Amino acid sequence: MNKVTNQHTVWHDPSVYRKDREEMNGHKSVIVWFTGLSGSGKSTLAYALEDTLHKNNIRTFVLDGDNVRHGLCKDLGFSNDDRTENIRRIGEVSNLMLEAGVIVLTAFISPFIKDRNIVRELVAEGEFIEVYCDVPLDVCELRDVKGLYKKARAGEVPEFTGISSPYEAPNDPEIVIDTENESIESSVEFIIAFLKERQIIHFS
Repeated sequence: MNKVTNQHTVWHDPSVYRKDREEMNGHKSVIVWFTGLSGSGKSTLAYALEDTLHKNNIRTFVLDGDNVRHGLCKDLGFSNDDRTENIRRIGEVSNLMLEAGVIVLTAFISPFIKDRNIVRELVAEGEFIEVYCDVPLDVCELRDVKGLYKKARAGEVPEFTGISSPYEAPNDPEIVIDTENESIESSVEFIIAFLKERQIIHFS
């Protein structure tokens, strides 16, 4: 049945569906959403997970916060409204990738619970897997991988999450990773075990 979104656009049903792509790929498609402060290890963990999945013939794609702001979201700043729009766009892109049969790994600070919930509500239950990289602010500052905390403390970076803008930790994430004390390897193994338990992927 056609979906009419407004008087000028009409939904076109595909000839190849998500279930067909998942069957061809040999795995389900989901969103694995890494959230946490800058320096908490989101991108490092997302890319490490992708590397392991790729080596096992799992179709994946990483959407990284900084990379996306060089293209799709380069017109956005860091006000609360712009942060919300940034996550809304990423949610829609991620949803399209689900239809393509891909496991989407997203690495975004995504500081607001309501924005992450908007993405969760775009997809069916169980298709949004929130991974909270739970690291204290002082540890993230000590890492200061990009030198941003130092600039934020000096007032050179306005609206910086954790310093001059809030971060709302997830209330009930599917996975919590302590990247201060857990190795990348053990963290990846834990997430893969979760995906296998949920019967999203299958490999030995």
